[in-house]
Amino acid sequence: MIALAVAVTAALTVVNPPTTPYMFSESRRVGGVNQTWVAMEDIAPVMARSAVAAEDANFCLHWGLDVNAIQAALEEGGNRGGSTISQQVVKNVYLWQGRSWLRKSLEALMTPLVEAIWSKERILEVYLNVAEFDDGVFGVEAAAVHYFGVQAADLSAVQAARLAAILPSPKTRSASQPTSYIRSRAASIVDGAATIRADGRAACFE
Repeated sequence: MIALAVAVTAALTVVNPPTTPYMFSESRRVGGVNQTWVAMEDIAPVMARSAVAAEDANFCLHWGLDVNAIQAALEEGGNRGGSTISQQVVKNVYLWQGRSWLRKSLEALMTPLVEAIWSKERILEVYLNVAEFDDGVFGVEAAAVHYFGVQAADLSAVQAARLAAILPSPKTRSASQPTSYIRSRAASIVDGAATIRADGRAACFE
C-alpha cells in the first residue's frame, strides 16, 4: 500500500489528473463540468499569490500541515478552517469530501508524502486547476472565462482577488457580482498578495 501510494503520488508530478472524485460526482449531478487545464506559466502570477494569500499565507513555510492554523481552528471550536492548500489538494485529488475522521486521517498521512514528492509550484498548479469556482465550474481558466471573459493569464489583481475570495463557498458567492463582503474580502486579498510577494512568502512558486 505504501509503494502504491508513492507510485501514484509520483505519477501525478508529471501527469495532470483527468478528474477528481468530487468533480466526477458534480459532473453526474449537473450533467458535465467546465474545466480547462492550464500550466502554471499560463496563470497570472497575481492569481497564484492571491490564492495563497487568501487560503494559506504560509504555504511556502510549512511542510503541508500548518500546526498553528490547526491549533487556532481547534481553539475556535471548528468555526474556522485549518487546512492548508496542500491538504486541500490531497482531499480533492485523492480522497472525498466530508469531515469524517477516516478522511482526515488519510489526508494527514498523505499530505507530507505529496509535499515530499511534488514541488510547491506543482501543488499550487494542481490546486488552481481543480478548485471549484461555481456550480460545475472547476479550475482557474474556466473561472476566468466564466466570470470575466478573460483567460487565466490575463487576470488583473482585482479579478484574481475576487476569484480567491469566493473559494471557501463557490456555490453561494459570485466573483462577477460581488457582495459588499466579497469586495471587502477581495481588497484585503489584494493587499495580502502584495505582502507575500514583498516579504518572500511567494518565493517557492515564483
